[in-house]
Amino acid sequence: MEKPSNLLLKLSRQLFDDPLEQGRFVTALTQPQPFHPCILWCRPRPESLPFAIAPTVSWQPAPVDRLALGERPGAHPWHEAGYFYCLDFSSVFAISPIALLKAQAGRPPQTIIDLCASPGGKGIFAGTTLQPALLLSNETIGKRMGALVSNLRRCFTPAENTAPQRVAAVSLDSQVLAEAMPQAADLVIVDAPCTGQSLLAKGETAPGCFHPISINKNANRQKRILSNAARLVAPGGHLAYMTCAYSPAENEGVMDWFLERFPQFAPVSVPPLAALQSPLTDLPCYRMFPQDGLGAGAFTVLLQNQEAGAVREIGEAGWAEFWGQLRQRCGAISRPVWIRDRPDHSPLS
Repeated sequence: MEKPSNLLLKLSRQLFDDPLEQGRFVTALTQPQPFHPCILWCRPRPESLPFAIAPTVSWQPAPVDRLALGERPGAHPWHEAGYFYCLDFSSVFAISPIALLKAQAGRPPQTIIDLCASPGGKGIFAGTTLQPALLLSNETIGKRMGALVSNLRRCFTPAENTAPQRVAAVSLDSQVLAEAMPQAADLVIVDAPCTGQSLLAKGETAPGCFHPISINKNANRQKRILSNAARLVAPGGHLAYMTCAYSPAENEGVMDWFLERFPQFAPVSVPPLAALQSPLTDLPCYRMFPQDGLGAGAFTVLLQNQEAGAVREIGEAGWAEFWGQLRQRCGAISRPVWIRDRPDHSPLS
């Protein structure tokens, strides 16, 4: 048993008033227990399944199955064939608010930008659930592009799979993308880089994750990314923000900062997650904690741009100009990897 650090104990007191809950939280991180594996179906769910299924929870999205402990879906041939994507239940929780947009008045999101995309699970959920005209998956860190492209191809190229009309991956700084595509996205997903504190609940390491310097550094980076993300969201569009950190400074604190500087955005209530309301704010922000046994933990909030105006449609002719501008500014790194249906219908990358 690992002895809890003073910084972990301090964080537990920030998160919970109840000493018993503080202890349960600390134990979940110092004595991690296995969580149920989870899969997202990328094609219609077969009637006969090769896995034992765990009980569903009330907010669990329809295309997701929790599996019994001990199941290894990543080793099954269906995984490599693109039948499903493996992800943890915390990730499902974090991205689940966007499922509300499927039934929204008007139209579901047509252009989705996944701003910090690799390895791709949140974007694959969005593409499968909302089936937009375009999913643009952006990953700033070049060495993470390989995993992103591989997963997008595996899950979106089979003809039998549920997928967006077009899927592309690109590696750009969020500021460059915001300047090139202002107010062009119906939905922007920000699965923000963070201290990764929930890795401890999985039995992994995250050195320095509770140190104030690391927390502040990540919070500042999250604020920069969110500022650029806000510029991408069309009037009436949505911004989904999530982390796998526990610290209030990376979550509720970032939201307070964002809403003060971008008052045109308002957080959206997600009724299925009402029981998981964050105890640290009155805003509709939601948290999963590891001691509850569903997943390692996450924070999530869905925001809407309440400005009036029309969506900036890029259109067929606009794509060539768009990528041309990016190539002039950024060079070869800006060239997209088209996973599905290039705008000019030329062969895929």
